[in-house]
Amino acid sequence: MRPRGGRVIKEDPHRINDKIRGVAQVRLIGDNVEQGIYSFQQAMHIADEQNLDLVEIAPTATPPVCRVIDYQKFLYAQKKKQKEAKANQKKQEVKEIRFGPQTDDHDYNFKLKHAQEFLKDGNKVKAYVFFRGRSIVFKEQGELLLARFAADLEEYGKADNVPNLEGKRMIMFVSPKSQK
Repeated sequence: MRPRGGRVIKEDPHRINDKIRGVAQVRLIGDNVEQGIYSFQQAMHIADEQNLDLVEIAPTATPPVCRVIDYQKFLYAQKKKQKEAKANQKKQEVKEIRFGPQTDDHDYNFKLKHAQEFLKDGNKVKAYVFFRGRSIVFKEQGELLLARFAADLEEYGKADNVPNLEGKRMIMFVSPKSQK
């Protein structure tokens, strides 16, 4: 909803104080409150005595659950929890490693070390063999190369699928082992 000034009015996610309507009784919880079922007027009176807000926490419960708290502090604490949860999430990236059908051992080992580092960091690895021109004749070599790659990475991760050919690429994904 956009009023004339162009400001956006955000609606509160919870009903508070007088916005709680159509309720005869509420289950009251809070820090300095004796928990129990009260009439709505009694609950409002208890919240007013403590200069706090009556916030409807669980509107679908029978009777609805209301908490006596400072609403602004409650919103601040909720935002803080959401921010911490978001910060603690691990973002998994997909790192690509490209091989040719006749990759030398030195190049293979170099790319294998990179894949090990990626998996240690918790990232997924997409390994693929790219066939150029008539090199598609060496499909078996590409399959063997990716199978060897998966076997060498067994300690760090697990192959999600067997190598499969998509156009001119033979692709395989390797997921990291869960760190507990």
